[in-house]
Amino acid sequence: MKQDTPPPGTGLARRRRRLSDEETGQRMLQAATAMVTETGLTVSLDHISLEDVIRDAGVSRSAAYRRWPYKDLFFSDLLKELAKGTSPEIGANPDALAAIGRVVLDRLDWIETPERRLAVAAEALRHGALDEFELFHRSAQWRTYFALHATFLSLPDGELRDEVQSALATSEQALIAGIATAYRQVTTLLGLRLRPELDASYETVATLATATMRGLILMAPANPAIATTRFQANPFGAPEAAEWSQPALGMAGVTLTFFEPDPGVVWDEQRAVAARELLTSGDWTRT
Repeated sequence: MKQDTPPPGTGLARRRRRLSDEETGQRMLQAATAMVTETGLTVSLDHISLEDVIRDAGVSRSAAYRRWPYKDLFFSDLLKELAKGTSPEIGANPDALAAIGRVVLDRLDWIETPERRLAVAAEALRHGALDEFELFHRSAQWRTYFALHATFLSLPDGELRDEVQSALATSEQALIAGIATAYRQVTTLLGLRLRPELDASYETVATLATATMRGLILMAPANPAIATTRFQANPFGAPEAAEWSQPALGMAGVTLTFFEPDPGVVWDEQRAVAARELLTSGDWTRT
């Protein structure tokens, strides 16, 4: 009796393309990262099953064990992958500068008075810091990244801890550089400068602002009022009081300590028109 031939693309007629070791590695690390994101990070990672990772990655057991003959070798690479902070959620928020631009655009008349330029920056932080806090607070990727920072020193001394520390340092440098660039763009637009007597850089401001935000995020689970408390205040010379959150006031208090109106900036009608055109076009975020 003649055996039926399965249709192309199904059953025996379908042959899975053999993955390269590099593709196997990428799929395994992506699948394991997704598991860590869903369940949370512990120092040992014992709650992550290698067999489950192989299944979710869609790779063969032989390919996985050829790349990582021992479970500990895979988990070492997973820790280093997590430390790179390469998740799309970790890094610059592409909408953040656009939101700041809208805040500034609505308050361009404030900038005519040097004393109110800080108030415009404060308004940008009043809106942006709360958004940033809520993004970090609800993001599983950020929670994992923060947890790794807090726990990597629990790893045994040796090459793995050194490599995780190096990966964290590299990712932190990139994050701080991005935040520093954003601060430079915003303050230049507003006619502000770093206070020369502080001898600080934009990277210094970005580092301290980031530390403030992360501290609040780490405290929030035990102190929910950090996320929910609102109060009317006018700490930076705006025309009137407005609703502030604790994250916004903390970020503004730390950040604006470093800035002052630039005495070399004359805010005339020509500059105002140019600023409005720049903000409307969005090109200022690429300068």
